[in-house]
Amino acid sequence: MYSTPSETDLNREETCKLIKDTVHDFSEINIKPFIRDWDEKQHFPTEVFNQLGELGLMGMLVPESYGGSGLGYKEYVTAIVALSKVDPSIGLSMAAHNSLCTNHILMFGTEEQKQKYLPLLASGKWIGAWGLTEPNTGSDAGNMRTVAVRDGDDWIINGSKNFITNGKSGNVTVLITRTGEPGDKHGATAFIIEQGTTGFTSGRKEDKLGMRASETVELIFQDCRVPDSQRIGEIGDGFIQSLKVLDGGRISIAALGVGTAQGAYEAALAYSKQREQFGKSISGFQGIQFKLADMYTDIQASSLLTFHAAELKDRGEKVTLPSAVAKYHSSETAVRVANDAVQIFGGYGFTKDYPVEKFYRDSKLCTIGEGTSEIQKMVISKEILAG
Repeated sequence: MYSTPSETDLNREETCKLIKDTVHDFSEINIKPFIRDWDEKQHFPTEVFNQLGELGLMGMLVPESYGGSGLGYKEYVTAIVALSKVDPSIGLSMAAHNSLCTNHILMFGTEEQKQKYLPLLASGKWIGAWGLTEPNTGSDAGNMRTVAVRDGDDWIINGSKNFITNGKSGNVTVLITRTGEPGDKHGATAFIIEQGTTGFTSGRKEDKLGMRASETVELIFQDCRVPDSQRIGEIGDGFIQSLKVLDGGRISIAALGVGTAQGAYEAALAYSKQREQFGKSISGFQGIQFKLADMYTDIQASSLLTFHAAELKDRGEKVTLPSAVAKYHSSETAVRVANDAVQIFGGYGFTKDYPVEKFYRDSKLCTIGEGTSEIQKMVISKEILAG
C-alpha cells in the first residue's frame, strides 16, 4: 500500500538536495579547476578537506553534541555521490575519514576519546586515517603482523600497514593491531595513534593508477609506545569492531562507485550529443543509444541498492548483506560504465583532455578497496546460505 511521505522524509529530501547543491557549487570553484594538476602530481589537497569540514561534510554522522552535523547515511551517501561525480579521489578520502576513522571512534570510543577527537575530526581541522591492511595479509586480516604488546600502563607497537588512505596527512589514525594469536577473531585490538607519536612514521606514497589525489601510504611502527588510554574498546575486540565499521564502509564505497559511474555517464551523454559523424550526432546511432541505456540502467540499480543499504543502516538494522550487495554491484558498474564512456569518446577518451580517461582509471579502485569484489561475493554467499 502506498504511504504518504512523512514530514521527516520530506525534510530529509530537502536536506539531500541542499547537500547536492552545496557540493556542486563548492566543486565548481575549489575542485574542478585543479583536478588534472592534482592527478598528475598526486597532490593531496588538505585545504579542500578543511573547507569541507567548514561545510559540515567531514563529520556528517557525528552527533551535534560532538561538533558534527548529526545526519544519517542517506545524507552521507548523497554527499559522497555528489563529490565523486566531480573527482572520485576527493570522494574516497572524504569517505575514509568519515566512515572509517571518525566512525570507529564514534561507535566504540570512550566518552573521553569522543570528546577529544570527534570535534577536531568533524570540523575538518584534523584529517583521519584507518589502518587495517598489511603488505602480506590484504583481506586475510586475521593474520596481521602488526603487534601490540602490553608494557605496564602502555602498549608497544611494532609492524607496518599499507594502502592507508590519508595515512601521511592524517592527524590521527585508528590502528588495528594483533594482541592475541594469529587467526583468533578475538586477538586484535584497536588504538588511536596521533601524528607525531614517537615510533610512528609514514613510509612511501604509492604511485597509483587512479585516485591519485587521494593519499595512499605505508605506515611504520617501530617500538611505538602509546598509553592504554588510547585503546578503543576491550582488548581483543578490534577485529569485531572492524567488521562492523566495514559494514558502513562498504556503503561509502558503493556511493563512491555510483558517483564515479554518474560522472563518466554524464560526460559521455553530453559528448554523444555534440560529436557528429556521417552528418549527425553519434547519439543518433543505435550502438551508442544502447550503450547509454545500459549505463543508465546499471547506475539506477546501483543507486537504489546503495540508498537501500543506507536506509537500513539509518534504521539500525544489520547491513552486512545489503552493504556487500551494494558495494559489489556499484563498483562493478563503475568499471563497466567508465569503460563504455571511453568507448563513446573514441580516441579522445584515451586522452587526458577529457574527463572519462580519469574516471576509467579511478573506477578500478572501487572493486578493490574495502574488500575486493571476490570478498563481497564471499560475504554475500555466506549471508544468503546462513539465512
